Amino acid sequence: MRLTSKTTPKNSTQQEGRLRIRPQRYCMRDPSATITDEIIKREIPPGSRVIDLGCGDGRLLKLLRDDMHCSVQGIELDEEEFLAALKKGLPVLRGDLDEGLQYLPDDSFDFAVLSQTLQQLRYPVELLENILRVARRVLVVVPNFAYWKIRLQVLLFGRAPVTEELPYEWHNTPNLHLMSMEDFRDLEKRGTFQIVKELPIIGERSVARATWANLRARTVLYILERKVSEESSSADGA
Repeated sequence: MRLTSKTTPKNSTQQEGRLRIRPQRYCMRDPSATITDEIIKREIPPGSRVIDLGCGDGRLLKLLRDDMHCSVQGIELDEEEFLAALKKGLPVLRGDLDEGLQYLPDDSFDFAVLSQTLQQLRYPVELLENILRVARRVLVVVPNFAYWKIRLQVLLFGRAPVTEELPYEWHNTPNLHLMSMEDFRDLEKRGTFQIVKELPIIGERSVARATWANLRARTVLYILERKVSEESSSADGA
């Protein structure tokens, strides 16, 4: 999806003088896509089994396949992006992530990628738990709603913010759930997963430890694993 607040979206129609948006999801434009792809690539060992949930036109999957020799699989809802990925010779399924991943077997992938997708889902926590049934680790990239430009727009203008990372008006945005870094950390307490790495993306690089990261980061990469229960730890120790 490539919507902006200043132009008429290509997937919209005029009907009775009103703009109607054809809903599409899971391929939200990332203005820092090249930077994000390189950061994700560094976290995935060569030869890994990777599934990209909301893969868009397959840009990242092609890099992982061609440069990292990974075994890849994509899932995309948007028809145009789905067809574009197929033209690249990539294995892609067209599906709605909100309907679950029941058709995928347990532990079928080493890594799952959710880049600019999680915030568009109706039940993000449930999907994360389902993904961790399918993959050993999940790489999640989300926009940071506490970024200083967003805060400033709300403070000065008192309106829903529009930025490069959130390039939508309130009425046509595909984003259902917006969060800050603090919100995502709190999410760990509610799910059956744990954050093993947090990489705020500031400028053109990721920074493992940054001062005022929740204020400065436009987007954040989180790496999640299944949460190890105390019972399991005790059993392993025995």
